[in-house]
Amino acid sequence: MDIELLDTTLRDGAQGEGIAFSVQDKLAVIRALDELGIPWIEAGSPGSNPKDAELFSLAVKLPLERSRLCAFGPTRRPSRTPAADPGIERLLASGAPALSIFGKSWDLHVREILRISQEENLAMIAETVAYLKEQGRLVFFDAEHFFDGFKDNPAYALETLKAASDAGADRIVLCDTNGGSFPGAIAGGVRAAADYMEKPALPLGIHAHNDMGLALAVSFAAVEAGCVHVQGTLAGFGERCGNAALAAFIPSLELKLGYSCLPPEGLARISEITRVVAEVANVALPPSMPYVGSSAFSHKGGMHSDGVLKLRRSFEHVDPALVGSHRRILLSEVGGRSAVAQRLRRIDPAVTRDHPAAVLLAEKLKEMEASGWAFEGAGASFDLLARRELGRHEPFFTILAYRVMSEHPTGKSIACSHAWVKVWVDGQDEIAAAEGDGPVHALDGALRRALIRFYPQLERVRLTDYKVRVINGGAATAARVRVLIESTDGRHTWTTLGVSEDIIDASRAALVDSIEYKLIEDGGET
Repeated sequence: MDIELLDTTLRDGAQGEGIAFSVQDKLAVIRALDELGIPWIEAGSPGSNPKDAELFSLAVKLPLERSRLCAFGPTRRPSRTPAADPGIERLLASGAPALSIFGKSWDLHVREILRISQEENLAMIAETVAYLKEQGRLVFFDAEHFFDGFKDNPAYALETLKAASDAGADRIVLCDTNGGSFPGAIAGGVRAAADYMEKPALPLGIHAHNDMGLALAVSFAAVEAGCVHVQGTLAGFGERCGNAALAAFIPSLELKLGYSCLPPEGLARISEITRVVAEVANVALPPSMPYVGSSAFSHKGGMHSDGVLKLRRSFEHVDPALVGSHRRILLSEVGGRSAVAQRLRRIDPAVTRDHPAAVLLAEKLKEMEASGWAFEGAGASFDLLARRELGRHEPFFTILAYRVMSEHPTGKSIACSHAWVKVWVDGQDEIAAAEGDGPVHALDGALRRALIRFYPQLERVRLTDYKVRVINGGAATAARVRVLIESTDGRHTWTTLGVSEDIIDASRAALVDSIEYKLIEDGGET
């Protein structure tokens, strides 16, 4: 491979605010990164906490096919030998074939943070690398704060690299630890490092942080200046503002610059695997994230939608399928008939932009959006609307009546809600009731309980998100609200909406659409 990747989601990524991996979470991420084909996985710091020590005891036994593990830790402590340093001992005990060792390259840190001499810092680097090499491990030296150090004292920053190189380091990784460097400074630092080293073939790497929003830009600058090893986190999260997002870096590297860094089938799975990692981390993937975000290939403007439907590259810089994604035409009052027709063709392939249903629906869409409806994030509800306009929808059920009540007892009792619903299905009626933590939860439970006798597959459906937006806030408590409900059956996810002055009624409409959409997708069968 032209560019070697190291993913540090489980080490640097785990330092991101709000992220707390369990051991099982970390094992799941390792498996996902191995499926993608990331060569190196920095799985944690076994010397810093018991959880990472336990992780490595399990992770080294995983039957990984494409990835190898790397453990992360500091150089020996001042005034100790590596063999007598407990941190070094724990690194070796991890069983990881490669060890990432970080050392100070900025004389400010040597002087003010470690409070040791420059000579002692160089000895710590050299002795640690040499000792770990004697133990038969690959050693990656992370030159912490290299670019800040190179700016303040270039001669000493370069000396730290040479100390690691002469001791036998297998990779020298230049770190923009504070994330405060511009691409030009990164490129200059990389070139200076390459010129200074007596081993020109020794691979140089880059580890960038995103504090100025430039982690990707400086990583590309480093590659163009000669780095062949790149570190980052797949979804971009990490300390402070995060790390270079490999999910955005890899496609550009392969599709735009012609480098190779994943197995042949890897790129087509990058969207899927990135979502898996984000889900395990319990982090919402930003919709605007390049290549893999839900908005990466979404088109809303009428001219954009019309153009991309006629010629893909007119408004898409790459084919979405190359990264395992797909185009989304967002339905709105600015979308135009081409966008509406494209969506209608999912139901009837013969529909054109001049089809009566497309013309009528485009106008209806504008009227509905003026009243507070917004279909761009609720494609399932729009599909149901389209089916009705095309005469292709026969309701699977009808709600004859429903009632929702909430109780708010005093004392320590928890408030709860009750719902009762009566439905009509294929000539039969069914009555059901349910209790919930809130009125919508109760209504959802009652409705599905009433329908499950007719449609057992609804047992697998659950709500994953519920959002309420006040549309006309000036009306105070009489304001109209828009409710968005996201549902899943464990395999697919879809979003529906309802609009009303009554939040329960708006929720009822979104719930009904959610169930109807699921039954249509299943063909009404179990």
